[in-house]
Amino acid sequence: MIESLNIGNLSIPLPLIQGGMGVGISLSGLAAAVANQGGVGVISSAGLGLLYDRTSPDYGQACINGMREELRKAREKSSGVIGVNIMVAMSNFADMVRTSIAEKADIIFSGAGLPLDLPGFLKADSATKLVPIVSSARAAKIICEKWIRNYRYPPDAIVVEGPKAGGHLGFKPEQIDDADYALEKLVPEVVREVAQVEQGQDRTIPVIAAGGIYSGRDISDIIKLGASGVQMATRFVTTTECDAAPAFKQAYIDAQRSDIEIIKSPVGMPGRAIGSRFLEQVKQGLTKPAVCPIKCIRTCDIAKSPYCIMEALLSAFRGNFDNGYAFAGTNAFRATGITTVKELVQTLMSEYAACT
Repeated sequence: MIESLNIGNLSIPLPLIQGGMGVGISLSGLAAAVANQGGVGVISSAGLGLLYDRTSPDYGQACINGMREELRKAREKSSGVIGVNIMVAMSNFADMVRTSIAEKADIIFSGAGLPLDLPGFLKADSATKLVPIVSSARAAKIICEKWIRNYRYPPDAIVVEGPKAGGHLGFKPEQIDDADYALEKLVPEVVREVAQVEQGQDRTIPVIAAGGIYSGRDISDIIKLGASGVQMATRFVTTTECDAAPAFKQAYIDAQRSDIEIIKSPVGMPGRAIGSRFLEQVKQGLTKPAVCPIKCIRTCDIAKSPYCIMEALLSAFRGNFDNGYAFAGTNAFRATGITTVKELVQTLMSEYAACT
């Protein structure tokens, strides 16, 4: 009963994109499982060099090796649509983009900054679709104008992410709870902006809504506002196929609404996470600045930071909350148990059908 999603020449049976989650939360296991159910599975590139450090002593090369291996493993498990998430703020952004295109990733999703030069990485025979992630109609307009003017390439789709998302947020702290920045307000604004671009390009640019979408009813409500599909991340954490340690998933199940908080990230952006022993230590000033061994994010100043965010996220991925914390969306507390990706998708579609 739900319309498929078309991104360029890709026909996606379910307009459902699994959001990229690092470090290690969404790798080939989760991505392939979502793709096998007709959605878009997404591998996060964040911190791959930490997970693949056995392949090279050089962090940058280990990231490249990890991206190659995860994409190839996903292809072995699924013939569906596989994407990658690459943050603009990453110091190895260019290497990750080049590697993803060379490995024929179906889609690159890119946010945490404006990916203004992303089309410049495409070759004449490249098939990879390019989808920026924005938090405002203004950002969507800037990207569209830049890409069309410099590369004659409009985005293949646009993800608009609202302030209820997990992880790093593209909003100022005071905007997070401001109704003027709610996803329900942002989606129509971005849809109108994109409609003007479509008229000049004679093509369709679907708008995908993200941030706080948890149920089939949420999907129905946001599609009625003009979105062509949704991106969901938090909901996929508590699945058997999620690549994180069982303790990471249990943190979601155990979380209460009051446990989910806004933190100040070392990268200079607010973030949403589940409170942990480690975060309590940070608040008390008990953690100490670390020596940065990898310089993974351009906006991170380790000299002014109480901890290394990549090491903290890696610890959480492994289930160690004495030294890390889990990023999570605003609805993470609603998780009650572990399910499979197939069962989750069936639940979402049943809920969606009941609303139409």
